[in-house]
Amino acid sequence: MRETAVATQMIDDDRVRVTRFDFAPGAQTGWHTHGYDYVITALTDCHMALEEPGGETRKVLVPAGESYRRMQGVEHNVINDGDEPMRFVEVELK
Repeated sequence: MRETAVATQMIDDDRVRVTRFDFAPGAQTGWHTHGYDYVITALTDCHMALEEPGGETRKVLVPAGESYRRMQGVEHNVINDGDEPMRFVEVELK
């Protein structure tokens, strides 16, 4: 069984929810569905394995300092696929 990433709530108000995620190597978020559009900004190089519905797993690298955004409804499990700790900040747009 994988360790669970540590989610630290930074802001949660009527407009945004900001959460920092800290992953040990091999740690995961667990399966979840995003209820809001969101933006991720990598604090470290993020070597992610993204488990997706239907059994597919995609591997992606988000370099430190880079961002990406996704729409509400994304369902996945995010896993640190690297050998080093991984950290990113997620901003959900309410």
